[in-house]
Parts: sequence; C-alpha cells; structure tokens
Amino acid sequence: MSIVDPEACTSMTEIRAGIDALDREIVALLAARMRYIEAAARVKTARVAVRDEARKADVIAKACAAADAHGLSRAHVAAIYELLVERSIAHEFVKFDEISKGANIAAE
Repeated sequence: MSIVDPEACTSMTEIRAGIDALDREIVALLAARMRYIEAAARVKTARVAVRDEARKADVIAKACAAADAHGLSRAHVAAIYELLVERSIAHEFVKFDEISKGANIAAE
C-alpha cells in the first residue's frame, strides 16, 4: 500500500499505514542518534563528562525551536526530548563503562 498524505486520507487504514511508516523512520533515526551517543562514549576521556546539563538544555531548546517551526507543541516536544536525552545519557554511561572496562583489562 502506498502512503497517502494526511490531508488526503479517507480511512483509518490509510492513516494507520502513514503512522506506521513514520514510526519506522523515527526508529531508524533513533538508532542513528544512538550511534552518535556511542561515539561520544568512545571519545570522552572521563565518566564525569557523560552528563552535561548545559548540553542537555541546549538539545531540548533546539528541539523546542524546531517544534515551533513545525507548529508542534513545545511542551510535548520538551517532554519527549527530556526522556530521549535522559535515556541517551543512561546508554552513554553503559557504553562508557564497557569501553573503560575493556581498556582496563587491556592495560593489565
């Protein structure tokens, strides 16, 4: 089934197909984002650098500005990005610790 523009949808089947297609794209983008998070874990030299509150605020502010540009609710986007960034930080800590442990084992 081809994807129909939202304004042209006439059935829930078309709407759901469009949402499902977008969800697949969103997940692919999240996977790409996580690869950058893993790269950050590899590049950072200190665990304390993983949590950067100024960067977190900047990322959320940029997402809210993008929300404005697309006519989305800033509050919704801020809430989604709060969760996204916190989960990204948690993932980065795990990856940083795995890399550090591997480096310590190699050094022994």
